[in-house]
Amino acid sequence: MTSTTNTTNKPLRRVGTLTLGVCLIAAGVLFLLCRFLPGCARGYADYVYPNVSFVLSAVSSVIPVSWEEIMAVVVVSLMIFIPVMARRRGEGWLVIFRRLTLLVLWIIIWFYMAWGLNYFRPSLYARCNLKPVEYEEEVFMKFLDVYTEGLNASFTHDTGIEKEEVETIVKRNYAGLSSCYGLARPQPWQHIKHFGFTPLYSSVGVLGAMGPFFAEAQVNEDVLPEQYPFTMAHEFAHLLGVGSEAEANYFAFLVCMQSDSDAMRYSGYFSLLPYVAVSVRKLLSDDRFQEWGKTVRPEIWQDYEVKQEYWSEKYSPLLGGMQDFAYNLFLKGNRVSEGKKNYGRVVELLIAASYNREKGEFEDWGREVSVALP
Repeated sequence: MTSTTNTTNKPLRRVGTLTLGVCLIAAGVLFLLCRFLPGCARGYADYVYPNVSFVLSAVSSVIPVSWEEIMAVVVVSLMIFIPVMARRRGEGWLVIFRRLTLLVLWIIIWFYMAWGLNYFRPSLYARCNLKPVEYEEEVFMKFLDVYTEGLNASFTHDTGIEKEEVETIVKRNYAGLSSCYGLARPQPWQHIKHFGFTPLYSSVGVLGAMGPFFAEAQVNEDVLPEQYPFTMAHEFAHLLGVGSEAEANYFAFLVCMQSDSDAMRYSGYFSLLPYVAVSVRKLLSDDRFQEWGKTVRPEIWQDYEVKQEYWSEKYSPLLGGMQDFAYNLFLKGNRVSEGKKNYGRVVELLIAASYNREKGEFEDWGREVSVALP
């Protein structure tokens, strides 16, 4: 009986091995083309990915829970189950290693074919003919004045906007953006999902995540009201094909600014505050940093301190440190050379996209900036 079963399984194993080999070769060729040829990466982002995400998100929208988390549980279970069952059958560690390797390879192929190749698409600078801005104190100070004025004016105590309304505004504003940005169009069935393992995500400081395997944008339910709109818009940017964290922050800010909702606009300005503060501390003297801090409304700094205390209580230094290290390596391995520091490059991107050198002033962030158009 055992001999017959093994004989029957051999052709199936050969087919499986051949299929994996073909997929590996095809995926490897596509990976190299997209990584080293910008035109191929742009072709994937503009023509392939929108159709892939269309199908995957339609499938994953059938149930409101995160398919990514279900997949993670299944994969971890298989990583345990495969060695245990193999050892019970008396199979060697080499066989176990081969099976686990096949599992990991399938996951890698799925990741890059379903979303990961977006990391290699041309930057927003290239897509929209933007010129990177070198540091000029005069320009930065103008940016700082415009940002601080907008931040102070946007402050509101009423940040309790309904999540469904936030999603409607975010999707509508993304649908209205210029085609030069090269984003996929949001679909009616694409809705924000929430984590099932919320305490775990909060312990590592993750506010949201893009699920690349099933095209799912996910937000941590622990996110504070003033953070929620920006976080949702950030994850939707990833869902629509944005790999860069700086670009995702840029689009999230732009989408929030184009809203008439006070809560949305405050979320945009407030969520950008840490990145602006880091830039001010880095580029200006300590005295000037302190002077700038005094120009920000005390109520806003109070919100900021509450936010810091809120997340520090949930944060696990051990788990958070491990997650930061792993994600930093992951980003650097996918051509995001700054790693997690890439989030903060949103300030440079915003200056490059909205500063009009001829007029010597910044465009209105409440509308789509004309400088960003070719």
